Formats: sequence, structure tokens, C-alpha cells
Amino acid sequence: MPSTSDARARLVALYATDTMSDWEYGHLVAGVGMSHGAHQVIVVGETRDDVRTAGGLTVRPDAALDEVAVDDLAMLVLPGAATWASGHDAVLALARRLERTGVPVAAICGGTLGLARTGMLDDRRHTSNAAEYPAFAAEYRGADRYEQVPAVADRGVITASAMAPLEFARTALEALGSIRPDVLEAWYLLHSTGDPTHFAELSRLDG
Repeated sequence: MPSTSDARARLVALYATDTMSDWEYGHLVAGVGMSHGAHQVIVVGETRDDVRTAGGLTVRPDAALDEVAVDDLAMLVLPGAATWASGHDAVLALARRLERTGVPVAAICGGTLGLARTGMLDDRRHTSNAAEYPAFAAEYRGADRYEQVPAVADRGVITASAMAPLEFARTALEALGSIRPDVLEAWYLLHSTGDPTHFAELSRLDG
């Protein structure tokens, strides 16, 4: 597990679970690397056992959830998976704990279904894959706060559609606050447009 002895609240915890959606967290993980050490990604799981992603990759968590020092967490990231309709009790309890202490929780695709099960979306603006998707959770009471947009941030809870991993990353990185806004904008424009002039701008700003 990466050391956090030199700083507090540095870790961006990426929750790893079987069938996790490979395409949904890549931009965010890569973006954290632009923070020049201000933040660091750690992969956490229910246990340290390997998980198998939707694309067939084997991922070995750096730590089990019960090994993580909550005070070291700057964000919890919940990627989509095919299993969010039930279970995941430990990580959802962690999400609720972080919500109460003001630490951002970022969920995309199936991760939003998990949050819907906790009630965390009932009184917040939020989004997901479609309006019907969070409603799969019997506990969900937030339909009137749903917005059909790529990503939403409301009071520390970030939600996004599976079709918007880049917007998810940008919104989460904005919440972390460790990348200058002009650098983040150049990075976003490069990846969203493919225009090489934005690469030159990004290199100039972050060089």
C-alpha cells in the first residue's frame, strides 16, 4: 500500500470489483497523474483478492477496504460494474461516512446505482445512464433531482453516465483541486476534440 506518512488526504481510492468497467475510470486515473504528487491513486477492494474487469484484465487491489486509513482519503471513486444492484455493503458504508465528513465521492454508471441504494442521491442533483437506472434501487427517492447530462457535482457527490468518462474525470479532478484550471481545460479540450493545438497548450502550461 502506498505510504501516506508525508501528507494527509492524498489518496484517490479507486474501488475494484469484478466486472468493473475498464473505460470509465481511465481518464480520471491518468488525470490524477497530472497533479505532480499532490494526489495518488490507490486501488482498494473488499479484500486484496484479484478482481476481473469487464474487459478481462486482472486487477490486484493495493489494499482491502478495512486496511485504508479514512483520514488519508481525498476521494472515493466507484466505477460501474454488473453487480451494483446488491452487495458492496462495506464500500457503500465508506461512501456514506465520507459524505458526512465532506470527502468527495465520485460514481459513474453502476456506481450511481450503489449510491441510489444508500439514499445519497435523494436530495442531490445527480445523473446516471438514464432516468430509469437509479430507480432500479427500491430505496431511491431522488427522481425529481435527476438531470440527463454527462456529469453532475452536488455537495461533494459526483455522478456521471457511462457514456461520459471524460466529463466524469474532469468533474472529479475539479473537485480534487490539485490541477490548475487552465491546465485541466487544455487537457479536457485535447481529449474531447483531438486538436493537437491543445497538446501544445497543455505542454506549455504544464511543462
